[in-house]
Amino acid sequence: MSFIAKKCGIQLQPPSIILIYEDQIKNNIRKRIMPVRNFSKYSDCSRAAEQLKNNPRHKTYLEGVSMEQLQKLHSLLRFHLGGQRLTQSLKEIQLKEVIDPEENLNKLDDQELAKKKKIMDELFEKNRKKKDDPDFVYNVEVDFPQGEEQESCGWDADSDDEF
Repeated sequence: MSFIAKKCGIQLQPPSIILIYEDQIKNNIRKRIMPVRNFSKYSDCSRAAEQLKNNPRHKTYLEGVSMEQLQKLHSLLRFHLGGQRLTQSLKEIQLKEVIDPEENLNKLDDQELAKKKKIMDELFEKNRKKKDDPDFVYNVEVDFPQGEEQESCGWDADSDDEF
């Protein structure tokens, strides 16, 4: 691959995906504008992102761009076409990436559950400390306060009776 994606964004008028990339053969930075055609506020963002990524004209340029990022950019375009402001659209997209600890994941369908698991995996990898990290500590010991009242957990209270 002779193209390395540096930045990827959107242009609202006309609706387009903008890619800043490095051409390794010519050793310079270039900008590519990819118009998003036949896209409305009712369009499926994941399908549109997949079509753009598999388009023969753009495929080699978009190899370094993840499908999730292209889906988010298409979501921003869809919200804009629906009349939402950019700040409101960004907040709505960020809310979809946050895991609510009180949410019951057992009630989600398989597709939504897979999205939530992927978000949790990405968050885990982002926060994970590796041996090569400068602030890595091998054996962390934490003393929990003894004077405070311990909060009981009801989910395992009856587990001894079942067996």
